[in-house]
This record gives sequence, C-alpha cells and structure tokens, in this order.
Amino acid sequence: MSTSSGTTQGDKYRSYLDGEEEKNTKWRFGAPPNYDVVNKLFEEGRTKTWLPGSLEEKVQNLVKSWEMELFHKASLVDFKTLDPNKYTFSLNGRKPLTLEEIATKLGGGYNPLLQTSLPKKFRGYDPDEDTAESSHKAFITTFPRGFALEVLQVYSGPPVIVYKFRHWGFMEGPFKGHAPTGEMVEFYGMAIFELDEHSKIVKVEFFYDRGELLGGLLKGASSDVSKTEMPSTSSCPFLKNTG
Repeated sequence: MSTSSGTTQGDKYRSYLDGEEEKNTKWRFGAPPNYDVVNKLFEEGRTKTWLPGSLEEKVQNLVKSWEMELFHKASLVDFKTLDPNKYTFSLNGRKPLTLEEIATKLGGGYNPLLQTSLPKKFRGYDPDEDTAESSHKAFITTFPRGFALEVLQVYSGPPVIVYKFRHWGFMEGPFKGHAPTGEMVEFYGMAIFELDEHSKIVKVEFFYDRGELLGGLLKGASSDVSKTEMPSTSSCPFLKNTG
C-alpha cells in the first residue's frame, strides 16, 4: 500500500512503475501510485537490511513490484512481473485460480488474499461481499500510512522462490465499523513464487493465518460508521495512489 499523492520518480523498491516504458500504462486509479509514505514506514520498521544485489533484496523488490502491478495496473498487457496467460494464485493450499477467475469469482483486490471457509458470522471480513474497490478502500482507510512488507528469509532462489515474510501497519483508521486502535497490526507467512524461463511469475502460493491480520483490526470498539460512508475513489487522492 501507499498513502501519498503525486507522481512517482524512481521508486527504489519497485520496478515497472515509471519511466519511458510505462508512458502508455493504464492505471486503475488514473495515475501511477506513490509509495513514499509506506516506504518510510518500511524503512523505520524493518527488521532486516539486505545487501544491495543480494538474493534477498531481489526477492523483496520482486514481491513489491508484483503487488504494485496487481493492485494498480488496469490492463494485463502492462504486466511485466508475471505472465498473465500462465499465472495462477492459491492461498493456503486452495485450488489455484487464474487472473480471470480471481476477477470474476472473487472480485480482485484483497479478496484473493482473504479467502476463508469460516461461516459468515465469524468472518470479520467477507470476500463474498466486497469488491476490489471496496476492499481497497477499507484497507487504505484503516492503514493511512500503508501496510509494509519485508522479506525475512529466502530459502531457495529462482526458478522456485520460497521465502518468509512479515506484513505490518498501524491501525489509525476504522475498519468495518470498528474504531481505530492506533496499534501495530502484523502477521507472518510463507510464500512460493515460481518463475518461467523468461523470469516471469507463473505461479504464486501463499500460506498464512488471516486471523492474525483481522484479529488486530476487530479489537476496536464498534462504531456507527459504515463502509458506505467512506470517501469515494473519485474524490480521495489517497485511494487513487495507493495499494
């Protein structure tokens, strides 16, 4: 995620974000995202510092670039980290889904990352009810400084990358009717990225407990603020330049 507006000039952690090769890129929120705020959060809160050019740094930057493209690029032809014709995603051992299936069955956004078999009354966040836009809006509102990612360890390099990660942010905004706590919310997990002979991602598998994330977001007192009262993406500059 990112939470500041404006243009991006050479993000040091993400490729395929600006420059001549992106001049015709179609951006989901109208303009390329700016990651200055979440980069600051990352630099202040990271627990690992990798050497320039190391495998760990390359994997971390690949994951950040992949995430940026999935959340912000509107056209599959603009994707450069992955092969949209081969790409599949699965969470916690579920059936792998193609990009088309993610869009049509889950609605995109954070929904693929928060799939669950829990009964509806226990979900906290229900991917069956949220769209890509509403899920994006919910998490950007909750984490105004973004939700930072760091790679903690890389167990194998390409073509099959296996790594451990940490995600964290500060709940400084409401989430699904729950008041902000101001506390840090974090969770840990493992992921497998499989690359083809062209170094394009063709398969992604994530393993983590969604409850570690949602548990921290549901601690705040219930409020009367509904998700329908959040600002629209057309009027809020943060929502146009985040993800």
